[in-house]
Amino acid sequence: MRGDDVFVIQPTCAPVNFNIMQLCLMLDALKRASAGRVTAVVPYYGYSRQDRKVTPRAPISAKLVADFLHAAGMDRLVTVDLHAGQIQGFFNQPVDNLFAQPVLLDYIRELSPSSDMVIVSPDAGGVERARSFAKRLGAGLAIIDKRRDKPNQATAMHVIGDVHNKCAIVIDDMIDTAGTMVAAGRVLLENGAKEVMACATHPVLSGPAIERLQHSDFTQVLVTDTIPLGDKAAGCDKLKVLSVAGLLAKAIHNIHTESSVSVLFT
Repeated sequence: MRGDDVFVIQPTCAPVNFNIMQLCLMLDALKRASAGRVTAVVPYYGYSRQDRKVTPRAPISAKLVADFLHAAGMDRLVTVDLHAGQIQGFFNQPVDNLFAQPVLLDYIRELSPSSDMVIVSPDAGGVERARSFAKRLGAGLAIIDKRRDKPNQATAMHVIGDVHNKCAIVIDDMIDTAGTMVAAGRVLLENGAKEVMACATHPVLSGPAIERLQHSDFTQVLVTDTIPLGDKAAGCDKLKVLSVAGLLAKAIHNIHTESSVSVLFT
C-alpha cells in the first residue's frame, strides 16, 4: 500500500472503546506502511452526543475522539449523519458528513402518497431534519412538544401540526433506548393519526429499545446499516434495514478520483 489511497471502513459503535482503539491502530499501521493518503470511513461516529460541556467537570468526548484519529494519522474522515454538524469543526482534516436521507426517502416514497403523509420531529432539536424530509416529500410537518412542568413528574407531550387521519412518520438521527420515539408514536395516535412509523439513521438500540419497539404502536421502524444489528435486534419483525453501502461507495469513488463529493449531499 506504499503511496496508495487507502480507505478504512470501521464504525465506532458498541463496543465503542474497542472499535475506536482498533481504528486508531489500523490508521497508525497504514501511515507507518507509507500509505499515500488514509481516509477513515466511519458510518457511525461514537461519542457524538458528547459534543459540548453541559455539566461541570464533564468531557467533550466527540472532540477527544477527533484528537485520537488525528494523532493516529488520519488524513480525511467520511461519516454519516453526525449527531451535531458542528463536530466537523473538531477536525483539522477534511470531513465529509454524508446524509442517509436519499436512501430513506427512496423507500418512504413507495409507502404512501405524500398527501397522506406527515413528517414528525420527536423534539424541537430535530425540526430542521424533519422539515428537510417533509420538503422533499411534499408532505406536512408536525412537531412533538415535550414539557416537564415539575421535577419527577411525567413529561406532557403535545402535537404541533395536523396529523389527523394521516400516516405519521417520526424522523430522528438515531434510536437509542427508544423511549422518546415510542412515546411520540403513542401521542400521535391519540391525536388522530391513522398509522405511525419511525425512521432513523443509526440503530443504537441500547437497553430496553428492542422490547419497546416490538411492543410499540409503530407498524414499521426504518433504520440503516451504519450500525450492524445484533441477533436480538435482527429478530424484531418491525425493523426494516436499508443499506448505505451505495452512498459510501460513491463517496469513496469520488474522493479517490478527486471529483466532487458535494453532489451526494441533499
